[in-house]
Amino acid sequence: MFKVLKLKSVIATLLTLGMVAAMCISVRYTGAYAVYFNASPRLVPIYSVEREDKYISVTFDCAWGTEHTDDILAALKASNVRATFFMVEFWSKKYPDFVKKIDAAGCEIGTHSATHSYMSKLNAEEIKMELTSSSQAIEEVTGKPVELFRAPFGDYDDELIRTASELGYYTIQWDVDSLDWKDLSAADIAMRVINGVKSGSVILMHNNGLHTAESLPIILETLKNRGYTFVPVGELIMRENYTIDSAGRQQPAR
Repeated sequence: MFKVLKLKSVIATLLTLGMVAAMCISVRYTGAYAVYFNASPRLVPIYSVEREDKYISVTFDCAWGTEHTDDILAALKASNVRATFFMVEFWSKKYPDFVKKIDAAGCEIGTHSATHSYMSKLNAEEIKMELTSSSQAIEEVTGKPVELFRAPFGDYDDELIRTASELGYYTIQWDVDSLDWKDLSAADIAMRVINGVKSGSVILMHNNGLHTAESLPIILETLKNRGYTFVPVGELIMRENYTIDSAGRQQPAR
């Protein structure tokens, strides 16, 4: 009886080790590093980054209009801050001069899809078309490869994260939402951001928010005075040997 129980225990241990090994292989090759290790089977994008140096990123989604974009770029330049802009393909094709301006300002450009669809409703091939087509439109203007992707509406599922990773993209979400698209006052936008930031934060804003440009000098100078340093997302995130917890916090692998 003892031998039977011991054999069952050994078999159970081997099965557990096999499952862990399979999960590790899956994590290693999908790029969705270690979201499983917090008892969450769902893949998640990078919402923020675990770091102690008070580095943060401000990002802008570009999908509609350009009326306030020059003022945003002027505010960034005045504070010597480089940001990351996520562009929809139809926006980058309609406003190539602004793509050039943003690139010339030293800012980083990622894709925000081709059509601004709810991408969790698309299959893998449709996702690939959205990402490759939109990236190509940006690269034709800047001559630089696109490595970052933000899903429209913040909408994602496992297939989207996995497919983007297989194509070499880091999927970026945010942990500080300015809600500038709601046309809040500049003061309200600034307070939401300033009060929500922590080391490693990714701030979400929009290139055509009514009071976004007006809020930026307050945000940038206040946070710089508090010891924060702004860098593009590509310089904020880890490129390898990392995990992502169930809340989307990217951390060094342990």
